[in-house]
Amino acid sequence: MQYFLGIDIGTYESKGVLTDKDGFVLASANHPHKMLIPEPGWAEHRPEEDWWNDFVTITKTILKSSQINPKNISCIATSAIGPCMLPVSPQGEPLMNAVLYGVDTRAEKEINELNEEIGKENILQSCGNALTSQSVGPKILWLKKNCPKIYQKVGKILSSTSYLVQKLTNENVIDHYTAANFTPLYDINNLKWTDALTSNIIEIERLPKLMWTTEIAGYVSKLAADETGLAPGTPVTVGTIDAAAEAVSVGVCGAGDMMMMYGSTIFMIQVTNKKIIDERLWYAPWLFKGLHGSMAGLATSGTLTHWFRDNFAKEIPKDKAFEILAAEAAEAPPGAKGLIVLPYFSGERTPIHDPKARGTIFGLDLTHNRADIFRAFLEGIAMGTAHVFDTYEAIGHKPKKVMAVGGGTKNNIWMQATSDFSKIDQVISEKSTGASYGNAFLAAIAVGAVSQSDITRWNPALSTIKTQHSAFHTQKNQLFRQLYKDSKAVAHAVAGS
Repeated sequence: MQYFLGIDIGTYESKGVLTDKDGFVLASANHPHKMLIPEPGWAEHRPEEDWWNDFVTITKTILKSSQINPKNISCIATSAIGPCMLPVSPQGEPLMNAVLYGVDTRAEKEINELNEEIGKENILQSCGNALTSQSVGPKILWLKKNCPKIYQKVGKILSSTSYLVQKLTNENVIDHYTAANFTPLYDINNLKWTDALTSNIIEIERLPKLMWTTEIAGYVSKLAADETGLAPGTPVTVGTIDAAAEAVSVGVCGAGDMMMMYGSTIFMIQVTNKKIIDERLWYAPWLFKGLHGSMAGLATSGTLTHWFRDNFAKEIPKDKAFEILAAEAAEAPPGAKGLIVLPYFSGERTPIHDPKARGTIFGLDLTHNRADIFRAFLEGIAMGTAHVFDTYEAIGHKPKKVMAVGGGTKNNIWMQATSDFSKIDQVISEKSTGASYGNAFLAAIAVGAVSQSDITRWNPALSTIKTQHSAFHTQKNQLFRQLYKDSKAVAHAVAGS
């Protein structure tokens, strides 16, 4: 028998699955952890406690519940949140907490400095991405300037998946898809690290080896086998960012296919036949040679619903809160009695790239209740999402098929609002095991057990949310965007105070 282990480390929870070569899930497990916010605008994980400990715990749980011989696992693939910035010593030991992806906005000053030094257009043409809070390069520069003693000890700068692979195999590698987020250190035209734009961040020798996602990075070491229960010598792929693995899990494989992930943030990936270079979006080579990825993402979505629950539904047991809040929101009318929520509680990523944007609940009067406000939160996230879809449409790349994934797909109000405001249908797949399932499939690809098109056999489509877009949604979108423009100066002043 051939089995495939896929494990994913998320923002708040890690998950793992064990499948056979036909995609049947033999065992699964999950393990929670926290996102640390030590200062406003910062977001961190503890690499050993949150990433590696989750991997070990999940692996042991899966091996115990499945009762399979670890020697029968043909390949392991991992993914994790990203892009992250983790400095490690020459021996691979973490030197500090990991700095997370675009929700961490600590490097705003460094972004401005690099734009001034290099020029925005030069960065965009060489790297395919504008410098934003999603970029790793400015965060390395922040480390260099603010933590010089740590910077001097750096052997490598890793991302989250890189760290897991290093713990498993002692190899320092990164896939091209993740590396493209290291702007301005990755050259999209030659698919290599570069210091041609600036040599002021870090020597490129201190970055991991570039490989493709499904290449074999190395093999489980004796030490890692002792910690996890895996068999020494088991092949381990290079891995990728969680969103890409999740896209694969629901059948995003051809040009025009898009995944929209309803997680802690909204994140979108569209596969294309050519590079889409636009400062409002993100670009990366796709997981497979010859294809490209165009990405977008909001800064808050699921995180915002958690914030609302924790502050305004404290009397409801947490395991029932979202169900009850969604039921209440269903009783509120579409449009939430005129309320507009700007969901910029952690700034915003695409398409406005404004770390100083601030959350807003606009239009309140004494007739509004919790149901109206929660519905307005969901519709506000939906309108932020619609802004991204309109950006894709404006540049001639509206997706042909949108696959919806993540915990938010359980909320019918949120899903329907997204389809209505964004003018798109959304397909939901039969299995919702997420990035870990995509990793198992990528592991199977790596050893030749399946081909890319087999994912539709592993995980067929189940249902579709049809858009009911109307003039009402067009008008509300316009008001949403006008509210941001009109309040931008005030938001920036508040952010700077």
